[in-house]
Amino acid sequence: MTYQRPVRRRRVQLAVPASSEKMLAKAAASNADHVFLDLEDAVTPREKVSARAKVIDALKNLDWGDKTRCVRINDLGTEWCYEDIIQVTEQAHDHLDTIMLPKARCASDLLFVDTLLSQIEKRLKLEKKIGLEVLIEEVDGMRNVNEIAFATPRLEALIFGFGDYSASMGMDPVILYGKSSYPGDPWHYGRWQLAIAARAAGVDAIDGPFPGLKDTETYREECIRSQLLGFIGKWALHPVQIDVALDVYTPDAEAVRKARAMMQAYAEAEAQGLGTISIDGQMVDAGTVRMQQVILQRALRAGV
Repeated sequence: MTYQRPVRRRRVQLAVPASSEKMLAKAAASNADHVFLDLEDAVTPREKVSARAKVIDALKNLDWGDKTRCVRINDLGTEWCYEDIIQVTEQAHDHLDTIMLPKARCASDLLFVDTLLSQIEKRLKLEKKIGLEVLIEEVDGMRNVNEIAFATPRLEALIFGFGDYSASMGMDPVILYGKSSYPGDPWHYGRWQLAIAARAAGVDAIDGPFPGLKDTETYREECIRSQLLGFIGKWALHPVQIDVALDVYTPDAEAVRKARAMMQAYAEAEAQGLGTISIDGQMVDAGTVRMQQVILQRALRAGV
């Protein structure tokens, strides 16, 4: 089955434990673009199976508005993975947009999920196809990020999972909170690699979680850093982080106005045979206009 990648809003991806009906209801009522119901890290082993039923019920019976609805399954190394995919997809497919695969290490990990989803869709004769989002959070995953990005057309987003990645690298946990003595951004290489792979494959690059829930100032700084590198959104581990991410990843009205004005001025100049013009002391050429198109694309996706 072929899969046409839809354009979804992912300025903020809110994590919610699949085992908590109360938190699932709050997530549905939030203003997050994207909510992922977490069957993995947020659920204890003894609750893994029962949490699936809560996920299915929440997807089918809560009002999610126009949010992207996602379920993070358990990774391929566990005994829960295949039944997570089968049960959630078969019972809630009309109410599910994407599945999030954690700890992807190579392209074949994605192909397993893709094949299983294709079999389910074929058997149930589903018109709607389920998208795939993938967490890069292991050393092997980062090393293979380029082949992962091109593994399947079903892939919609690559996500940088800082927590497990830092453990995989043997890094000091203090670095996760943005207060270490490391001179610069310790995540720059990983972000850059992931962003390049995502852009080349035509999928979204999403920045992972920041665990300092009360430190919204550092959270904002991390959002800005990733946004400057081409990421289109970031995880939120708590509702307090939602508005910060929405603000950073949404172009402001003035930036959108200037971008439109610049593109119009350049189009008029080009019609007169001019390839380069000056606007308010700034040189504008085809490359400059291409950068402005990025702002307008972000604005369109955000509904600005």
